[in-house]
Amino acid sequence: MKGALAQVRTYERSVQLLMVNQFTINLGFYMLMPYLAAHLSGTLGLAGWVVGLVLGVRNFSQQGMFLVGGTLADRFGYKPLIVAGCVLRTVGFATLGLVDSLAALIAASAATGLAGALFNPAVRAYLAADAGERRVEAFALFNVFYQAGILLGPLVGMVLTGVDFRITCLVAAGIFALLSVVQIRALPTRRADDPEGEEQQDREGVLTQWRGILANRPFLLFSGAMIGSYVLSFQVYLALPLEVRRVGGDGQFGTAAVAMLFAVSGLSTIVGQTRVTAWCKARYEPGQALARGLVTMGLAFVPLLSATALPVPESGAGLWLLAAVPPTLAALLLAVGTMIAYPFEMDTIVRLCGDRLVATHYGLYNTICGIGITLGNLLTGVALDAARGAGMPALPWISLCVLGFACAAALYGLYRTGRLATPLADPRPVAA
Repeated sequence: MKGALAQVRTYERSVQLLMVNQFTINLGFYMLMPYLAAHLSGTLGLAGWVVGLVLGVRNFSQQGMFLVGGTLADRFGYKPLIVAGCVLRTVGFATLGLVDSLAALIAASAATGLAGALFNPAVRAYLAADAGERRVEAFALFNVFYQAGILLGPLVGMVLTGVDFRITCLVAAGIFALLSVVQIRALPTRRADDPEGEEQQDREGVLTQWRGILANRPFLLFSGAMIGSYVLSFQVYLALPLEVRRVGGDGQFGTAAVAMLFAVSGLSTIVGQTRVTAWCKARYEPGQALARGLVTMGLAFVPLLSATALPVPESGAGLWLLAAVPPTLAALLLAVGTMIAYPFEMDTIVRLCGDRLVATHYGLYNTICGIGITLGNLLTGVALDAARGAGMPALPWISLCVLGFACAAALYGLYRTGRLATPLADPRPVAA
């Protein structure tokens, strides 16, 4: 982490502030969200379907509005959208801790999701613009701060929630309120560098811009190929914890083993991200690095696949090792694969959009990957259930391995055909 901090100081102030902002955003978000379901079902006594509805509204409002948030950022500037998102999340988090009516909870949940849709594309577009030729390295550092917030947030939230969940909500809201003030005062205003492009953008309608992006075939192909990386990385939250508990049970050991998955994933990124990025950049083209990242993520499920050939002990150290070691190795390899791919992924999006409407492209990209995560998790859940019912525990891991290798092959194909190397100068459709 010290090395990352030293590298951050070599960037201009706006980039440094964006790094700290993302750490703080994730700190506030993850100190609250992991404990929200327990608050809704326990403290408020809501039915399971109502809890699912409240949480689902947040996810839907964020994924569904990414494109709108990115479009607004390109039209009105990155800073206003970043600030608006933080202010909206301040209100949403405070409301979640102070109300108990279903309508108010749904509105607050929708507000927190919309907030993410407003600032996420803007932050990434701002970072890409101000990092310039050092985009890849900047996004590597960004991921370090991102993961640090994810790692620390639940620990802070656990302490605060042990006192009262409302305190957690109010502290999280206070963090976003402070962040809003800091950004209003310290974050420079930022728009695209091309005045002619801004004038053209202002003359264009939103639908015209969206049609132009949808005509950007390399960008859409790249977005589709990258869906697999998000489906695979999300298994740290879905398939891996379920496998730990399936083998090791739901007791204290299972809880500790699941916590270790998240710790390994976060700490490995904090320690290794900048080194991995520097090593890959010195040896590979972006398309090659992306393909190798997806191969690594596919290989992450080989330890789990291999473990299915072993007999499951009834108890003792053998059971604990079988329950903990393969999922932990999988989490580590998923983290390494993400470290390899993520900085080049963010850079490739900027190149494929020709440095035009960058936030809008990030917004659409997030929406496409969000839909892919939803469908992928549904199919993964079906595979897990089918595997248990049919006595075929290897089925989900084979499927996930194949997904990683297939997406890697797709990315390598795009690279070999030059579709990841040549940005479109103008993704707008040609008038008939």
